[in-house]
Amino acid sequence: MSGKIRVRFAPSPTGPLHIGGVRTALFNYLFARKNHGTFILRIEDTDQTRYVEGAEKYIIESLGWCGIQIDEGVSVGGPHQSYRQSERKEIYIKYTEQLIKENNAYYAFDTPEEIEKLRKDFEAEKKTFSYDQSIRENKNLVKNSLTLGDEEAMKLVKNGVPYVVRFKTPAGKEVHADDIIRGHVTFNSSTIDDKVIFKSDGLPTYHLANIVDDHLMEITHVIRGEEWLPSLPFHVLLYEAFGWEKPYFAHLPLILKPNGQGKLSKRDGDKDGFPVFPLEWKAPNGDISSGYRESGYLPEAVVNMLAMLGWNPGTEDEILNIEQLVNLFSLEKVQKAGARFDPEKAKWFNHQYLTRKSDKELAELFIPVLEKNKVKFNSQKIEKICSLLKERAHFISDFWHQGYFFFVPPAGYDEKVISKFWKEDTPSLMKDISSIINPVKKFEAPALEQEIKEYIEKHNLGFGKIMNPLRLLLVGTNIGPHLFDIMELLGREETLRRIEKGLQQIKN
Repeated sequence: MSGKIRVRFAPSPTGPLHIGGVRTALFNYLFARKNHGTFILRIEDTDQTRYVEGAEKYIIESLGWCGIQIDEGVSVGGPHQSYRQSERKEIYIKYTEQLIKENNAYYAFDTPEEIEKLRKDFEAEKKTFSYDQSIRENKNLVKNSLTLGDEEAMKLVKNGVPYVVRFKTPAGKEVHADDIIRGHVTFNSSTIDDKVIFKSDGLPTYHLANIVDDHLMEITHVIRGEEWLPSLPFHVLLYEAFGWEKPYFAHLPLILKPNGQGKLSKRDGDKDGFPVFPLEWKAPNGDISSGYRESGYLPEAVVNMLAMLGWNPGTEDEILNIEQLVNLFSLEKVQKAGARFDPEKAKWFNHQYLTRKSDKELAELFIPVLEKNKVKFNSQKIEKICSLLKERAHFISDFWHQGYFFFVPPAGYDEKVISKFWKEDTPSLMKDISSIINPVKKFEAPALEQEIKEYIEKHNLGFGKIMNPLRLLLVGTNIGPHLFDIMELLGREETLRRIEKGLQQIKN
């Protein structure tokens, strides 16, 4: 296949976009960018019974948040409009009629009830029912244009009798396909039934619409999830029936549950408390599912994490930005086996990207958290606070949990810390500390540390005898960064006030 690389991501608007879908979009995008190709977003909405309001908008917003830019598609247009399958009905009718005319498809008038009865009859004889080459011409079992004849069939069609169109799968044919990830695969057509390609509602099934659109939109590479691998031989047969050149195929490995047993689902996320969707999803029935964005993940961290699920760049470095991912990406490096999802690794990726941000960027992200908590803050100090907290944080929200005391004085004091570190002489020692830090000219960490260290050495005290109760008075417990940095950021007045207030409250 020659010409410019063209790939597509073609989700169905049936609900929120799973991170497995995001990874499929990402791999298509990386492949397109690496090869200076085109990334297309197509909405496959031929199954109108499963259509969910708001899902298409959610898909577009999710890709945007991840930085996956659409070159052609529903949100940006392009030369192959419409990119929404429900608006391409006339195109599919034309190609369905072509298959019927060339004896590669036929009308079938069997009702759902009749099909169900056949299935039960077969089960009663311990057989598996399949509408295929073994029964399609049996007048006693099925009702279609092969058993009725073309003239009778066309009468039924013209009289408005409901029908579907089935593909006439050739019998005993070896079907060959090449998969970039899995190599050469061979199937026998005897295992494939005569699948419905056009439904009674006047719309095609996924299979026909997918093949027709990929051909007309000049898709060169079909990169999709492993769950579509069983459909591959049927799709190859459709290409051959039309006489069209096949695209290259690549079926991506599944994203597995954290225990490695089975495909990752929403239930796994609900059970273990991690998101499986890029953005928060509000279902039409009011149910809300958490998203990576709302859970505090950075989009670049999510993209990096997803890229490493089932693909190995062949380098030691795991932290790769989008430009590096594009440069290193190749489908040959995608593994066949399923990729186990690790929620802790996802947090690790977020931590790595968090610590790589400048203190100014972190401060801008942290300010909305402070505003939400309705606390007063000094903008100039926020950057310094972020620099002290970022090494311990996985998320921006952690800055509040680990540094609230910079903005709010202790409302109480940790009883466990008191019982462990508060001794009979502690109050007098803390008063001494107040006395020696009060006159310090530059109320900054180095000067404060020097004064307190000299006091400890002069009185032959253990470091913990001073530092632990002092932290308790300033913070309320035994958490937080370097104590002298805390004191500097609190300032002289607030530090002294907290020591005095804490001594009074613990005494009482």
